Amino acid sequence: MDIINRVKNVLVTPKTEWQTIEAENTPYMKVFLTYVLILAAIPAIAAFIGYGLIGYKVWGIRIVSMNLGIRQAIIQYVTMTGGVFVTAFVVDMLAKSFGAVKDINRAFSLVAYAYTPMFVAGIFYILPKLSWIGSLAGIYGLYLLYIGLQPMMKAPAEKQTTYFIVSLIVMAVVWVILSMVLAAILMPKLGGFGF
Repeated sequence: MDIINRVKNVLVTPKTEWQTIEAENTPYMKVFLTYVLILAAIPAIAAFIGYGLIGYKVWGIRIVSMNLGIRQAIIQYVTMTGGVFVTAFVVDMLAKSFGAVKDINRAFSLVAYAYTPMFVAGIFYILPKLSWIGSLAGIYGLYLLYIGLQPMMKAPAEKQTTYFIVSLIVMAVVWVILSMVLAAILMPKLGGFGF
């Protein structure tokens, strides 16, 4: 798998790419090691640069902190990689409830590739003022998840929307919980923005 072509195809031609991904049925650890770990580094490195080297303004005061940059990088990396794992596990667990095929490899690939827009848009963390674009890219990731449910998990058409909504709720909850826990651990001062 060529990672650059995979990213391009997932973002530009997702319907045909899901068919290709489904046929591969790659073991989840391979997807994790050769795709998720690499792409999750984009928002992590960008957050380090943005918060640790470039900084941001609060009430007209420019704040730059190497310590904050390191913490933000860790939060981004763990949230992205952990979020993929936990969400894939839940999508797999929910499969039978929605008449889909229970297969952790397919569930992991579905979630990992659905995270692609957030991985790529994570580059905007270089300018903390634009970091919201990374979260906005998650909307496209939700679309990718929705159209990938049928080819990847064999979700019946009549249950696909419900399966998607429940998976969406799980993804949102996982994201919020992981972010809050990491922020509480790594940034206990000033409500998560300590220096």
